[in-house]
Parts: sequence; C-alpha cells; structure tokens
Amino acid sequence: MKRREHLGEAEWAARTREFLAEALSAISDPAEMSAFLDDLCTPAELEALADRWAVVPLLAHGTPYRQIHEETGVSVTTIGRVARCWEHGAGGYRAALSRHTGGAQPATG
Repeated sequence: MKRREHLGEAEWAARTREFLAEALSAISDPAEMSAFLDDLCTPAELEALADRWAVVPLLAHGTPYRQIHEETGVSVTTIGRVARCWEHGAGGYRAALSRHTGGAQPATG
C-alpha cells in the first residue's frame, strides 16, 4: 500500500478501510477474531462495538428501545443510532445478522 504522504486523505482513508475490511474478512475463527479485536481496539472501543452488536438482533425482532435499554444497559442514544443504520445504513448489520443466524430473516422493526 502506498504511503499516506503519496495519497490524498480521502484515498488514504478508503484504502486503509479496505485493508482493514480484508483483514477482518480473512479471519474465520472466533478466538482469532477476538484476539485481533483485543489488539486492535481499546477496551472502550470494543465495549462500544459489542454494545451496538447486542442491540441488532433485538431491533431486528422489533423490541422497543426502552426494553432494549432495560435488557442490555445500552443507552437509548446508541440504540437510536443502531436503529438508523439498521433502517437506512449500508446493510452491514443485516448481512452480518443473516450470516450469524444462518440466513434466518428476523422481523424488521
């Protein structure tokens, strides 16, 4: 990959994001992924990612925000952010949930 100083900021960001996505997709073992995430993220970043992911299946099943908050402790603001991505995002949550559940299609909320 070319060095940052040879690329514009937008191109550098796009390439490094693609490089990260390739690395993540190359890891299929959950223990290896957990180790990679531990190395990559701070504890706070990892907690934020885990909180967002914990919200996804509940939103997919139409669970109300307040109930999600009560069950998970995740803030209603974070739940709202995840819900916006679930409804209007790039489709990543839906694709990951579908793969994680073996293709089961939860209700949309």
